[in-house]
Amino acid sequence: MTVDTSGPGPSDDPAERVEDRARGRAEDRARGQAEGQARGQAQDQTPDQAEDRESGTGAGLSERDRDVLAVERRGWPGPGAKERAIRERLGISATRYYQLLNALLDDPRALEHDPVTVNRLRRIRDERRERR
Repeated sequence: MTVDTSGPGPSDDPAERVEDRARGRAEDRARGQAEGQARGQAQDQTPDQAEDRESGTGAGLSERDRDVLAVERRGWPGPGAKERAIRERLGISATRYYQLLNALLDDPRALEHDPVTVNRLRRIRDERRERR
């Protein structure tokens, strides 16, 4: 009985076996890094953001609009921390953030997405307008 060794299969050459093992480890590392990055991105999200992205909800708001509402939903120890988070998390200036936020307060989709935050901010905005 003869064995055909011309096709693909395990090789008896130790150098080829080492190359195959190294290639396999490199593929495993690449796969693990991709999975790790996906997990890291999911961990960076707030629970509300992760839920919106997973369930497909968000009432038609863009990801940036949902992120603006998420920043505003949080309690902040002072304006400096909030403005720093706006720059780091959203990549926009505080002025642009407040412009977007003010527009969101008039958007019915934002009210549907996060009624507690939107109604609270509307109340604050109306009180400030009345004082002027």
